[in-house]
Amino acid sequence: MNALNTSLKHTDNSELTLSLPQQLKAKFSLSPEIAHQIKEQRETIQNILNGTDPRLLVVTGPCSIHDEKSALEYAEHLQKLQQLVGDQIYLVMRAYIEKPRTTVGWKGFMYDPELNGSSDLQQGLERSRSLYLKIAALGLPLASEILSPMATAYFDDLLAWGAIGARTSESQIHREISSHMDFSIGFKNGTDGSVQIALDAIESASRPHQFLGMSQSGLPSVLQSKGNPKAHLILRGSNKGTNFHLADIRQIKDSIKGEMPALVVDCSHGNSSKNPMLQPDVLRTVISERHQTQVRGVMIESHLVDGNQKISCDMVYGQSVTDGCLGWDKTSAVLIEAAEQLRMGLLKHSA
Repeated sequence: MNALNTSLKHTDNSELTLSLPQQLKAKFSLSPEIAHQIKEQRETIQNILNGTDPRLLVVTGPCSIHDEKSALEYAEHLQKLQQLVGDQIYLVMRAYIEKPRTTVGWKGFMYDPELNGSSDLQQGLERSRSLYLKIAALGLPLASEILSPMATAYFDDLLAWGAIGARTSESQIHREISSHMDFSIGFKNGTDGSVQIALDAIESASRPHQFLGMSQSGLPSVLQSKGNPKAHLILRGSNKGTNFHLADIRQIKDSIKGEMPALVVDCSHGNSSKNPMLQPDVLRTVISERHQTQVRGVMIESHLVDGNQKISCDMVYGQSVTDGCLGWDKTSAVLIEAAEQLRMGLLKHSA
């Protein structure tokens, strides 16, 4: 494997034609059984977010997928773990194939699956959809970040949950795209800690929109959305500190006019001071305060091996190439512990 070449220079602008969404979906088709499974998974997640299902939603997986083999191995571990914790926790695999960049860098598996700067997007689209189908076949719900509006048409039938990042929650097109999706989408607060950005996004995404987009046949089209009633708030901390504690959530509730949206806490980013090893502490606090905060879910950045690494010719198998992650052994241990805490909490509050 070659190291990522970030110094590639293009002497002119160019165009490369890609498969149409309907062509990719035909080549890597969704069976009726898996389609029904995904429909049920979406309904389960919505029931958790609206409180009719008391379990904790846990979206966990690599910061960004860079290797099919390690992603599938992680998925197999996650599927087995679901059998142990499923009475208290509903596991969703974080399967991010795009990576937002502050400036430049590797943009994710969909764009550059060879990790060498070749940017073979056709190959990336095909391998991403193929991988998603394999993970779905294990019975796992899939989660991803909605980053490129053009990419949504290739994967919108496969996802059970989606997120809009802190840097795009304020984007009008991401709000419009979210209003068009048939699955629950969470909006993150801004990197400066602003929750109002996400609240405005939730209100916008819940409304019908007409907007410019791409049809399944690849034609520019006016898309008509009915609004997404499943939009919710993700608290990811900020550059200044955390925002997942009871006092933070009470302050947010007091500032909102009207109904508080469903809450999901991102255990990474600002809430862990960008230290992936602190994510278990965030999770423990969320669970201990959950009967007061009514937090419905959490996000964890997790892979097979602790930490992260740079893209190179000699990479550690199962270790993130973007943000640092919690290794699988620590992830499974803290989720088993969390399930037991939740069971004890139910007994305590039912006594």
